[in-house]
Amino acid sequence: MDARMNLFGNAVAGKFLRYLNSGSKAVTDSALPAATQELVKIRASQINGCGFCTDMHTKDAMKAGEDVQRLLLVAAWREATVFTPAERAALELAEQGTRIADAAGGITDEAWENAAQHFDEEQLGALVSLIALINAYNRVNVIVQQPAGDYQPGQFG
Repeated sequence: MDARMNLFGNAVAGKFLRYLNSGSKAVTDSALPAATQELVKIRASQINGCGFCTDMHTKDAMKAGEDVQRLLLVAAWREATVFTPAERAALELAEQGTRIADAAGGITDEAWENAAQHFDEEQLGALVSLIALINAYNRVNVIVQQPAGDYQPGQFG
């Protein structure tokens, strides 16, 4: 399977992705726990059917020492006992933020208040930014049918 286009070989798409990548540094450098960041990226990518991002972020999480059992349970996090209350709040916000078009009111007050109990203002800003960011990456990769499976941790820097 080949992608419909070479994103970094296209002047506009490549420039756009470089801007996304620079924006992602603000989240990566934030106080939002790295494990939570990866869980959120994985869950949004699963929902959006982005094989490339699911592959990337599960491999990055494993390289960072994440437990494989937790990674296998991300899709069923509600029934899993391996996630902290803060991670569960982040996963709920990520799901609602990813499925925003499915709910007339967007993010529920309950999901927001739950996240606010576990994360300070800086972390909430990072979490909101991360949800928007991973959804943008997912959409780009799904649109061009970016193949999954060959990602090697650290290959993008």
